[in-house]
Amino acid sequence: MHRPSRRAVAGIAATLSVAVAGCGSSSTTSSSATTAAAPTTGSPTSAVSLKGVCPSTIVTQTDWDPEADHSELYQLALGPNGTIDTSKKTYTAEMMVKGQDTGVKIQVRVGGPAIGYNNVDAQMYTDSSILLGYVSTDAAIRDSSGQPTVALVAPRQHSPLMFMWDPSKYPQLSTVASIGQSNAKVLVESGQAYTDYLVGKGILKAGQLDTAYNSTPTQFVASGGADVQQGFATAEPYIYAHELPQWDKPLKYALISSTGYDPYAEALATLPANVTKYAACFKKLIPDIQQAQVDYAENPGPADALIVKLVSAYNNGWVYDANVAAYSAKTQVADGIIANGSDGVMGSQDASRISNLITQLTPIDTKAGKAPKAGLSASDLFTNQFIDTSIKLPAGTTGS
Repeated sequence: MHRPSRRAVAGIAATLSVAVAGCGSSSTTSSSATTAAAPTTGSPTSAVSLKGVCPSTIVTQTDWDPEADHSELYQLALGPNGTIDTSKKTYTAEMMVKGQDTGVKIQVRVGGPAIGYNNVDAQMYTDSSILLGYVSTDAAIRDSSGQPTVALVAPRQHSPLMFMWDPSKYPQLSTVASIGQSNAKVLVESGQAYTDYLVGKGILKAGQLDTAYNSTPTQFVASGGADVQQGFATAEPYIYAHELPQWDKPLKYALISSTGYDPYAEALATLPANVTKYAACFKKLIPDIQQAQVDYAENPGPADALIVKLVSAYNNGWVYDANVAAYSAKTQVADGIIANGSDGVMGSQDASRISNLITQLTPIDTKAGKAPKAGLSASDLFTNQFIDTSIKLPAGTTGS
């Protein structure tokens, strides 16, 4: 797979032996999400109404358990009458935009262990009720031959994937390239396209990589900071420094996206046939998703509260508290993970960037036995046709 799993953070939970508060054996419960302002439900105004244009419930599929990295979907799900299904790991609520009821519901489905670690694009081909799912550009390239998808909006411009290290052990490190110039062992999951890219470009040395990494802090901690480790900028640096007693000190990191390996992480994609079938819906829905991400960046508290509540309700071993969510929200904005596109518009995608990634990944995927579609072009993988170019993250947005 291209995208490293979130099992590392789950592994931290196991290391800490933290128990998540559950909600008993009930499979369905009602939930009242905390909102920044009292929502207006009932008949939607024509400006925000999706009723009769979109499905009555817009089904979305995430790639992991609830986390702030899925911010825009939970921002849309801040209706007051949400329902949690703890057996199916889904949350369904009135879809809200700027405090207004859109007249339809949104269902956010959990990925990862809830779907047997299936790739989201594969899940979309298994279940046609899923309208939108998280598919990173590198995964879309890999699966373009057998399970093609089209990304309609990129709520995050860059991936939070990073390498982290102990600055007291490696004060000279500041970039991924500087890691390659050192003799540090680098702990990574096996079978990652990005590591093949980094080695192929001479950014890292093949001999540095330790693919025995088991997605827990054990090896990193045992090394006393002698190792560098993959992770997510939106989680591990905070967790290791504040919630992992075995470490309990600061880390520094560098984003993989800074190396030129820069897929759109968790772009919201659909099946190719849906682009035409649901065009009228997407024309109104995609701008709502853009707006939701802008609203989240400016005030992440309500969506973060919902995320933490759902983690507790699902009670499946995933540990994610309000402090981690708040750290993620700030980091996503500060590191430009949540940002406007190259054209200054929230959620837009750049054809040249995607074309470059196709060039980078075609030989890597082909060698791995997952050759992309013959003649694959950027236009096969994305469209900006539904993007509202007036929706932008305001300058100076820092979150709260």
